[in-house]
Amino acid sequence: MPPISASRLSQKVVVGAVFVAAMFVNILDVTIINVALPAIGKDLGASQASLATVAVGYLVSLAVFIPASGWLGDRFGTKRIFLIALALFTGASALCGLAQSIDQLVLFRILQGAGGGMLTPVGMAMMFRVFPPEERVRASRILMVPTALAPALGPVLGGLLVDKASWHWVFYINLPVGVAAFVFGLVFLEEYKNPKAGRFDLPGFVLSGAGFALLMYALSEGATKGWGSPIILSTGIAGLILCIAMIFVELRVKEPMLHLRLLRDRLFVSTNVVSMVNSAAFLGVLYVFPLMQQQAFGKSALETGLLTFPEAFGVVIATQWVSRLYPVVGPRRLMAGGLLGIGACAALLALVDGNTAPVLIVVLMFCTGASMAHVMIPMQAAAFARTAPADNGRASTIFNVQRQLGSALGVALLASVLAGIGTMTTHSGGAPSPNLHAYHVAFLVAAGLAVLGAIAALTIRDADAASTLRKKTEVVPAPKPATENATV
Repeated sequence: MPPISASRLSQKVVVGAVFVAAMFVNILDVTIINVALPAIGKDLGASQASLATVAVGYLVSLAVFIPASGWLGDRFGTKRIFLIALALFTGASALCGLAQSIDQLVLFRILQGAGGGMLTPVGMAMMFRVFPPEERVRASRILMVPTALAPALGPVLGGLLVDKASWHWVFYINLPVGVAAFVFGLVFLEEYKNPKAGRFDLPGFVLSGAGFALLMYALSEGATKGWGSPIILSTGIAGLILCIAMIFVELRVKEPMLHLRLLRDRLFVSTNVVSMVNSAAFLGVLYVFPLMQQQAFGKSALETGLLTFPEAFGVVIATQWVSRLYPVVGPRRLMAGGLLGIGACAALLALVDGNTAPVLIVVLMFCTGASMAHVMIPMQAAAFARTAPADNGRASTIFNVQRQLGSALGVALLASVLAGIGTMTTHSGGAPSPNLHAYHVAFLVAAGLAVLGAIAALTIRDADAASTLRKKTEVVPAPKPATENATV
């Protein structure tokens, strides 16, 4: 008798449902917390420095556990590790809501990050195992739902929950989604293990986890504490040293934690570079825009969220035509064009002032999201085109590591621009007033990052992603291992 999962639902439906749900609450948790921090500080009597650790602790924990996620999924089964990570994230969300002190909240946020760090790489590996190369565009459309909606919905939902209920509910909101996804996955997900997972690479785990965690801390706190402060310099330098040591170690290990030999494939390298720069530019825009609306123009969190949300509509609508264009146009031109679109929108946001009509801002945010779809759909479809199925777990780990670092780098860079120029200015004999010039320069820097990403996208060869450009009915040769089809 076939297992209940196989007899009732396609694994494409099952994996898509549980991964989208888990990814949604995971990404939402990163953006929704920022709105709640002032209320948390007031209720728990926490200082500004302590509040920062609530956000940074999650990101650092995330960085520690992402590198190990690929091996854990391959060794113990993607279903088991995914459900353990989801249970840890959901349980920690409940504990965060019940926290009675700032120290408890930081501890529970670290637990959340441990679960969140494993969710996305393992879930992405499951997605690309059940969707063959010729259906990767379809899988990418599914992945775009949480990627687009969660960052835009976070400020809106966070503002409503804090104003109408309490800050506790920004964590409790994860519970129904997490529990439903866990039960659904427990019943319907099929298990997958890689018999060639190898032994646990302890040196790789220690070096990569500690190195990425220190780098994430330095990038997250550099603009606030000052890039020349001893703590930022020491953690940043130590993180770089550990990451360099990790590269030398991992290239000499037979079964490494981070399969860096996958980077011999030119398509995988190019898409990862574009992804990192794209994350820096796009997340940088989404970081600066709410600050400008609230600090410079005096908008509420809810008003700011409503102005940001059209970005999500732009992504969702644009995916409909991008997925149809992809087999015809290919990833190279779509990604380059999308990044130029993000750059143009960021440059136009640098012209926004207090007299700009809200409808124009809404149009710009919509176009930013639409441009983002032109980058993400082909990127996620093409990135694993030449990766063997057995390597999907390790490949998704590398992909998510660079994306997290790119996001942190973009926010750190633009936050430093704002801090360096100063978001407030004082005219002779007058009271301090917002300095729009700082926000405008930050948007121009984001535009520059997007242009660099477009240039990097031009290095992609559409022929390398040929297996994802074919129709489902065409016969596609199975990809060879990365060490065989690689091009240095």
